Amino acid sequence: MAREKYAFTDKDPHSLGELARVLYLGTKAVRRQQRGKSIKAIENEIDRIREEAQAREDARRSRRRP
Repeated sequence: MAREKYAFTDKDPHSLGELARVLYLGTKAVRRQQRGKSIKAIENEIDRIREEAQAREDARRSRRRP
């Protein structure tokens, strides 16, 4: 049985785990960028996490409204 993820705050669709993952990927991207390496894959991963979180929150809101 899968656990349902809940938003960390009412204003933010990300769960605590997603926030930690995005923070980690952001710091990783900064380090890579400082070394002159590409960060496109990291940016894509961050975008994917954000899109999934927003889609989950939109679905949850639509279930609440009749």
